[in-house]
Amino acid sequence: MFAFSGDILIEDEFLRDGLQNEARLFSLEEKLRFVEALERAGVRRIQVGSFVHPKWVPQMANTDALCERISRKAGVTYTALVLNTAGLDRALGVGLTHLSISISASEMHSQKNTNRSVGEGRAAIGPVIERALAEGLTVRAGIQSALGCGFEGRVDPARVIDIARDFARLGVQEINIADTAGLANPRQVFTLCRRLAEEIGPEVALSLHLHDTRGLGLANMLAGIEAGVRIFDASLGGLGGCPFVPKATGNIATEDAAFACEEMGLS
Repeated sequence: MFAFSGDILIEDEFLRDGLQNEARLFSLEEKLRFVEALERAGVRRIQVGSFVHPKWVPQMANTDALCERISRKAGVTYTALVLNTAGLDRALGVGLTHLSISISASEMHSQKNTNRSVGEGRAAIGPVIERALAEGLTVRAGIQSALGCGFEGRVDPARVIDIARDFARLGVQEINIADTAGLANPRQVFTLCRRLAEEIGPEVALSLHLHDTRGLGLANMLAGIEAGVRIFDASLGGLGGCPFVPKATGNIATEDAAFACEEMGLS
């Protein structure tokens, strides 16, 4: 154990996952100050929001305006989440070059989150990914509830692997494995990540999106590092949680993840 090295990339998702469950709506100016603070702290990838309908996630209503106001600091990647063609159109309209596009591996979570079955989600996301890649964007394809579901419990790893194979065939640059409900344990994370790496090969990067429901968030991150993952999502202050998952808890904290990596000699 712990025979690892290499650079770690942390994507901060405070502005999307961190704020989407908050009761108070944050102004454009407040969000700009958060972006600037993350830039000053040295965060190299910032998820600035999601392009979803404000009726369902009102906290994301000003994502377009935020993208237009960001200074686009050199060395920092600004990204956002999209779920469909309408979201992709908005992202292209504000000049983003990196996107996350995701579906759920859980039937119940998929219905709650997008009103689609897993099969319907898979069918719908392919053309969105293909168009984004054709437009020259860097695409991270995500699998939500890949390590457990707040509604169903266990999610079959074979389904996750099958979805990941589809994403790799489409040509995405990164596949994100999300423990949306925070139900995973370190052995589970290690095993799934190793299997995925074997299936999709080194050409596609793997990343992990971890929540800290049971206090295992950083332990799961460590297991991911041991399995070869070098990209991790986190959120300032450990805020976050899917608004469509009951009793949703926060992400691993960006500051804790950065401290752990620094203490282990990982930059």
